[in-house]
Amino acid sequence: MAAYLRRCQTEGIFGAVRRRGAEEAGAVFVKLALLDGTAMLYMPAPQTAYDDSRPFERVFTPSSATPVAEQAIEERLAKEIRFDPDVWIVEIEDKAGRHFLDLAKH
Repeated sequence: MAAYLRRCQTEGIFGAVRRRGAEEAGAVFVKLALLDGTAMLYMPAPQTAYDDSRPFERVFTPSSATPVAEQAIEERLAKEIRFDPDVWIVEIEDKAGRHFLDLAKH
């Protein structure tokens, strides 16, 4: 997580861990705020998306194809926390929508 946030910071993108979950079991959700009232939510990808040769890399998938109202993302995150109190939430802010999740590693 720290390496991912450093990568964002290097590119001039604000990012922070908003909620710490369980170190060993918590799923990670990444909220990308576009600073216009909309956002994207990236969730852990299904297990079938993982490469067997690199099982420890984190893989993310967007919850929608296009940005949605930030309030809808917040409601979804609240629901995820109720379902699994061990979740992690990372929030990044970038008007251009950059997220670098394709480079994120565990």
